[in-house]
Amino acid sequence: MFTTRRQFLALSASTALAATSRYKVGITTNTVGGWEKDPFLGFREAREVGFRNVESFISYFPQYYPDKPHEFKKRLDEIGVGVVTLSNGGAPTEMHFEDPAKREKIIADHLRLVRYIKSFGCDHLKINTGPRRPEGTTAADLEVMSATLNELGKRIRLEEGIKFGVHAHMWSQFENRREIDYVMDHTDPANVSFILDTGHINLAGSDPVELAKKLGSRVIEFHLKDTKPEHRGGAKQRIDRPDMMKEPPFFPLGKGGVDFPALKAHLDKTSWRGWLTVELDSSPNITPKETARISKEYIEKTLGIPV
Repeated sequence: MFTTRRQFLALSASTALAATSRYKVGITTNTVGGWEKDPFLGFREAREVGFRNVESFISYFPQYYPDKPHEFKKRLDEIGVGVVTLSNGGAPTEMHFEDPAKREKIIADHLRLVRYIKSFGCDHLKINTGPRRPEGTTAADLEVMSATLNELGKRIRLEEGIKFGVHAHMWSQFENRREIDYVMDHTDPANVSFILDTGHINLAGSDPVELAKKLGSRVIEFHLKDTKPEHRGGAKQRIDRPDMMKEPPFFPLGKGGVDFPALKAHLDKTSWRGWLTVELDSSPNITPKETARISKEYIEKTLGIPV
């Protein structure tokens, strides 16, 4: 029994905090239309909106990688942001996971990246695969990719002690449900986790809520972006990469293509824990700062998650 009203309120507050602390919220800051040329501008404006954690690609920071983590951390501290993770994304990391001759370099490059991001307290490495070839991703490609991803994830787990997640991304080697199912079925869940991007999964023809239910705790981070309302449940037809500034396929949260309340209800029901990272590939009509504000308000007011 509670002896005072103050004790009751204190317990209620701590219970509410425990419920919301399962979700760690961040934002990527590579939005074309204002942030793509100056990642630190993106960091500053995201912080001004209210985001406290940022995500980016290591290729944006050649002056700090791989030998100057302390100088990079100083810049982050001056702005007042932490790091969700720093991804690969081309040079200086090899990304042709379908090529068995590149496996040794892929592993070495990504282990170097893991050691770097651990300097900032990151609990996982998120990676993309390389650009999609005209012929797509073959069965042989998937076999090689799965073996490389599994070996890399095993090395990261055993040697560095953090998680490893692969991001399914339109127009990359790892894009659609066939490829996701194959890689998830042919890798060890202890070694390879999944980064579920609601916008890319939707445009690739799948329902991100259904995929989240299937993969469960294997999802360690969600990238949150919306699509057109007519794509709800998964786009009916694949689209080629558009001009992101003339025909943007992704939008701030609330556009209607992704059922975020249903996703949140599922995550609440299963007590999922992890990162919810807002992302927008391009912002042609309003500033990236304003799109960040729109998504932040949606997360807080519609989904009830404090940023």
